[in-house]
Amino acid sequence: MINCKDCELCKVDPSGQLSFSCDPFSNVKEPECINKWLLLKIDSMVRAYQATLEYYRRLAPLQERMFKHVERELDDMDESEKWKIDDDEDLHDDEDQQQTNSDEPNQSKP
Repeated sequence: MINCKDCELCKVDPSGQLSFSCDPFSNVKEPECINKWLLLKIDSMVRAYQATLEYYRRLAPLQERMFKHVERELDDMDESEKWKIDDDEDLHDDEDQQQTNSDEPNQSKP
């Protein structure tokens, strides 16, 4: 098995970072190259997922404050609309009371 650093499709940066120009669909030297390529892709996916999680961790306090602010705004809106509901309930209560009074028979005292 050939080592990646000895392959002409692998380039080493001055910082020691490896970069690969191999493509598993066109220019594979050995069957093991495909396994290595898969490991590299999985590693890059894991690093991207970890970066996303770190971003979400940093964003969580801001989201929490935003949710509290929105809840406060919704409560204020409900409170400002409450007078409409209270008046309607009072009106219905008065109508119900009048209806109940009219349904009772008049009792005259003997």
